[in-house]
Amino acid sequence: MSRLLFTPININTLTLPNRFVRSATNEYMTDENDFVTDRLASLYEKLARGGVGLIITGHSYVRKDGKASKRQAAIYDDKFIPAYKRLVERLRPFDTKIMLQITHGGRQTKPEICDDTPIAPSPITDKSTGVTPREMIHDDILDVINCFGQAARRAKEAGFGGIQIHAAHGYLLSEFLSPYTNRRDDEWGGTVKNRARILLEVLKACRLQTGMDYPIFVKLQTDDCVEGGLGVEDAVETAKMLEKEGIDAIETSGGIAESFPSACREGIDSPDKEGYFASNAERIKKAVSVPVIVVGGIRSIGVMESIIEEKKADLISMSRPFIREPDLIDKLRTGRATKSECISCNQCWHPDGIRCTQISKQPQ
Repeated sequence: MSRLLFTPININTLTLPNRFVRSATNEYMTDENDFVTDRLASLYEKLARGGVGLIITGHSYVRKDGKASKRQAAIYDDKFIPAYKRLVERLRPFDTKIMLQITHGGRQTKPEICDDTPIAPSPITDKSTGVTPREMIHDDILDVINCFGQAARRAKEAGFGGIQIHAAHGYLLSEFLSPYTNRRDDEWGGTVKNRARILLEVLKACRLQTGMDYPIFVKLQTDDCVEGGLGVEDAVETAKMLEKEGIDAIETSGGIAESFPSACREGIDSPDKEGYFASNAERIKKAVSVPVIVVGGIRSIGVMESIIEEKKADLISMSRPFIREPDLIDKLRTGRATKSECISCNQCWHPDGIRCTQISKQPQ
């Protein structure tokens, strides 16, 4: 077995003990006011004990109207910092690093969740909810950019090793990138450069608050998986602009709510079905020099090794396998397993907290 997967990698000021990333997953484990809890910290501690190199938290919303689901963590106010500090402290004894993912839900929410009319670059009805968002005016855009910057400041004050800007999966920044959801004819729409403008401005705002030596990653949409949506060609151009602006690493993903389950495909039961965004990651890796992280149905050690050895990506990111097996990396490292037990049934997400339903079905 190749040991490259288990070698350290340096990204800005972060030294990760291995090439395994827990991809951001909304855990539904906050309290009623969207503060992170000891229960959530315990989940991260299990991942750290299990050998994950980097944990990226479930997406935390940067403005009140950016809430995408119930029991989602918030970072829109300084009052949330102490709870995040307690969470970070739980992981101090481990080599694992932790980053906060920051986001705005955009049109992929409902008025009863975000307590307002959802906002978006253009008033395109979301077919998954039937909700038509309000088109953002220029001042809205500037305020959202500032809110991302302030969220980055809070993450640094809380002790996180870095942040990941969420620009994938059909949330607000992803909506701006996509010609499907962005029909604007001003400086925020039209060309790839204009559609990427808000993301680049968000990166600048975060850098202004945190400095150049604070790691900033992005989760980048590479395919909306809908007709007329964003494709990998536009993603490659956006990745080049992000690198020029100083991004430290790019995680590649795809899919939006309307194309579910494109981002988390079901029935991943053979190696040929794994790594369904790996070719997009490879396209981006060839275009930039910063580390590239790939997520998307990766389950077996052979596929992981081939992705790294064939230079399709630099790090392997997973979500559902860690819900079932928080100790998966130790199992792979010690040879106790060669692949995840996850069967990709997509029954993990529950409003009372993520969990593997298959485990509860097994005889005790």
